[in-house]
Amino acid sequence: MGVTVPAVKGVVVERHQFVIVGAGPGGLQLGHWLQRAGADYLVVDRADAPGAFFERFPRQRRLISLNKAHVRSDDPERKLRWDWNSLLSDPAGPLFPEYSDDYYPHADDMVRYLADFQTRQVPQVRFATTVRKVRRDGAGFVVETDDGCVSAECLVMATGWGKPNVPDIPGIGHAVGYEDAPADGAAYRGKRVLIIGKGNSAFEMAHRMMLDQAEMVHLASPNPLRLSWNTKHPGHVRGQYGALLDNYQFKTLHSVLDCTIDRIEAVDGAFRVWITYTHAQGEQEVLDYDMVVRCTGFRMDTDIFDDSCRPSMAPNGRIPALREDWRSTDIDGLYFAGTLAQARDFQRASSAFIDGFRYNLRTLSRILTERYLDIPLPHEEVKLDAESLTDAVLDRVNWSSALWTQFEYLCDALVVSGRKFRRYEDLPEDYAITRFGDQETLYTVSLRWGRADHPDVFAIERHPAPERAAESAFIHPVVRCYRFGRLVAEQHLLEDLLAEWRRPDRHVEPLQAFFRGRQ
Repeated sequence: MGVTVPAVKGVVVERHQFVIVGAGPGGLQLGHWLQRAGADYLVVDRADAPGAFFERFPRQRRLISLNKAHVRSDDPERKLRWDWNSLLSDPAGPLFPEYSDDYYPHADDMVRYLADFQTRQVPQVRFATTVRKVRRDGAGFVVETDDGCVSAECLVMATGWGKPNVPDIPGIGHAVGYEDAPADGAAYRGKRVLIIGKGNSAFEMAHRMMLDQAEMVHLASPNPLRLSWNTKHPGHVRGQYGALLDNYQFKTLHSVLDCTIDRIEAVDGAFRVWITYTHAQGEQEVLDYDMVVRCTGFRMDTDIFDDSCRPSMAPNGRIPALREDWRSTDIDGLYFAGTLAQARDFQRASSAFIDGFRYNLRTLSRILTERYLDIPLPHEEVKLDAESLTDAVLDRVNWSSALWTQFEYLCDALVVSGRKFRRYEDLPEDYAITRFGDQETLYTVSLRWGRADHPDVFAIERHPAPERAAESAFIHPVVRCYRFGRLVAEQHLLEDLLAEWRRPDRHVEPLQAFFRGRQ
């Protein structure tokens, strides 16, 4: 596998084709696929065991990733649609539902699961190895650790969140961070608490630690609350935190504020906070609190990169900017894995979570082994006629967990090759369009939500006519046709309550007609 050679000044340099920094779920998932491909890889992590993040977070120890362990289907692929915590493996196992059947499982179960997955599936992991600096070395990279240097032709950063995201607010140092806030609700008994932030970590703190104890809890940020049942994004505020929203509407003093926090000052053992309301023509107010807690998320730590390979960041400044293949936009050979690699579908699909990035990383492993090991990107051939294409498309959308979970992001790509189509599975749609943009005909197959605005997402008027399938609000299949990279046609198939798209009149015949019309 790797090669160790003496280097200048007695420093030992260990050479590998692939080096993955980070042994969380992202690093382990990619490591598994490189192991299966017979690649020369090494995973390094500063902790003593995999998944160290979950030893501390979330603070109240319950994951928001669903663990629907009891489903009627015996098909392992279908079951993964509702198992948000298992990593992919071939051969399969272990799977997360073997460790817990709680719908919202305990974080300690994730720690146990990742440890067993690493032991069984990813042997090339070196723990207790702190990376001090990463630098360019010709076309590759040198990873400097406490134990010497490791060189890599391809470097993949799977480090997860490296440090808190601290907003630029005068006096923010008076706030205690989410990472350090007391986990015992008694610490908030009878107090007035301001939480900066309105995401899931803020609601976790308010709901699980403060609601029973605090006199008053305010959650504050400039932008309106985004609820997952409206946006369909699992990273927005989840329904299990609805109790606090009830309290807000019932005027119990607990509130959700859209405001800018102008400054925070310590006054007589408490904190005075100046705010400007977002929706009140600039109205300002001064409020007093006993505690201020910062729940503003995390960001990537770029300190380990020297100037030779410091990656550009996405517009929010928290995650790296990426090309369509999860490569840095400006550092060739530098890739990102896991929750860091969400810039291409930010707050849209599930790339920030295990149930999303596990599929991204299976595809990334194929892209990497094609580039570095000359292993062609896998594909199957499908007959060119409308009936064969329809069968192939419906088989996939009714079965694939990747298309289900990574809706509106991953797709199957069908590219004309002679009298057949080559079908490539689970590609980012923007990658497929770029890669096959010079082809006369490309179809992409994905699952999508209807994005129309509805006054009430629980009372949507439906239109069951197949010709109005584009108005479907629920997740449903969409086939797009591109000619030399330009979108020329699109076919929606009607939504279905049980996500089974097989009806002749609603699904089969409309799709066959669409394909005939393109030939």
